Parts: sequence; structure tokens; C-alpha cells
Amino acid sequence: MLRRVSADWQRKYAHPILLVETFVDRARFAGTSYRAANWQHLGATTGRGRQDRYTTLRVPIKDIYGYPLHGAFRERLCA
Repeated sequence: MLRRVSADWQRKYAHPILLVETFVDRARFAGTSYRAANWQHLGATTGRGRQDRYTTLRVPIKDIYGYPLHGAFRERLCA
């Protein structure tokens, strides 16, 4: 899936994907398979949902993993 996701996205939306990310519920999973597949641990969420305007909703803290799909993804994302 990772080998073709950027090309498929490019074909449909006319721009590539440079980096993919995923969220792993740390209370339930250790992220072992992502680390074994060379995904990088980028940090953790704060336990707030994206719809939490008033900081009242609490959701499980998740680890964030990323996988670069392009060798110069940093330069291209920061440009």
C-alpha cells in the first residue's frame, strides 16, 4: 500500500503524498508492527479530540508514527 499510495493520490488529486502518518492507541497497542516496518515514532497526542473546542472532551492518548514516501520530504514540506 505504501508503494502506491502517493502515485494513486497524484493521479486523482494532482499532487503527491510525501509523508504518511498513523495514530496508535497506546493503552491498547505498543506500535510494534509499525516500528518493525521502519515507521518513526513522532510523539504523542494530547488526549483532546479534533472537535474539542472547549477542552472538555478527553480521548485516549495516541502515539503518532510517520513514514516518509519521498527522500526530500522535509525540504518539500517546508518549502
